[in-house]
Amino acid sequence: MKKILALLLAASMAMSATACSSGAATSSAAPASSGETSSVAKADFKVSMVTDTGGVNDQSFNQLSWEGLQKLKADNGADVSYAESKQEADYATNLDKAVDDENNLIWGVGFAMGDAILNAAKANPDVQFAIVDNAYEETPSNLTAVVFRAQEPSFLVGYIAAKTTKTNKVGFVGGVKSDVIDQFEYGYKAGVAYGAKEMGKTVEVVAQYAESFVDSAKGKAIASKMFSGGCDIVFHAAGNVGTGVIEAAKEANKYAIGVDKDQAFLAPNNVLTSALKKVDKAVEEVSKEIMDGKATGGTTISLGVKEEAAGIPEEHKLMGEETYKAAAALQDQIKDGKLVPPASEKDYNTFVKNLK
Repeated sequence: MKKILALLLAASMAMSATACSSGAATSSAAPASSGETSSVAKADFKVSMVTDTGGVNDQSFNQLSWEGLQKLKADNGADVSYAESKQEADYATNLDKAVDDENNLIWGVGFAMGDAILNAAKANPDVQFAIVDNAYEETPSNLTAVVFRAQEPSFLVGYIAAKTTKTNKVGFVGGVKSDVIDQFEYGYKAGVAYGAKEMGKTVEVVAQYAESFVDSAKGKAIASKMFSGGCDIVFHAAGNVGTGVIEAAKEANKYAIGVDKDQAFLAPNNVLTSALKKVDKAVEEVSKEIMDGKATGGTTISLGVKEEAAGIPEEHKLMGEETYKAAAALQDQIKDGKLVPPASEKDYNTFVKNLK
């Protein structure tokens, strides 16, 4: 991934992103105002990240982002820190404090922080900012957007679900409805449809949103209802809500599918697989580029299977070997551009209509 990320950054420094911000379907980055940012001695380079309301221990992308910064500290000596946001009103306050603390680079984690990070970047042009899971129509020269094509790993786990289900009914639990979570939902549904078509059967997908990324009890309640209603596999894209989904799978002796990181450690006998997004690697490597004085601001970096930044875990003890190999073959097709999973409801409808 590091080599490919370097190539991405060395290109025109202006990229188009998939539908990742609540305000726009696509995003083209504006060019950086200068060729390079000033390099700072490693020991003096300060990086802070501000979580969304999921918190740093969400077992998902906030935690992965922090792990990326910890790796940056271990390998490169950077001074790293984080601030947790308990509510959306904390975003601006935490970002202002990070600026006051003289951080060289400030990360915002999650699309919900999109407006707050943008405003902070505009107000502090001499500070570098970056955000995970959001893109902009016009990106300031001191802001780097990192987005993931989440529909790609979601398609793969949907395919695995279709090949594994015994009841031919599976579920999806989303956090808060958005373009980002649409990628997970419709990528998953497309993978289920693809697998079902391949097997000559129909698999129903039940979807529900928790309207939260933190309420694990609600996630458990939603998933429990899905399991009692006939689903035997439930995929979540819901941050800490997902820990409740996994707990429900354990109690029902059914399967859950994890997200962002390999969540099998939460329930080794019940997490069938996970839709991986290597947020930790992206945060570490983009931070390292900025630490080294390379200009990444004004760009949107789009990552997925091709960049080795998304996929499924190699561990697959809960699924058949044939199923895993078939999913791995589809991952290769996505990497080669031969298979393009849908990221929205419109694209999903077209994808399903064209299934042969």
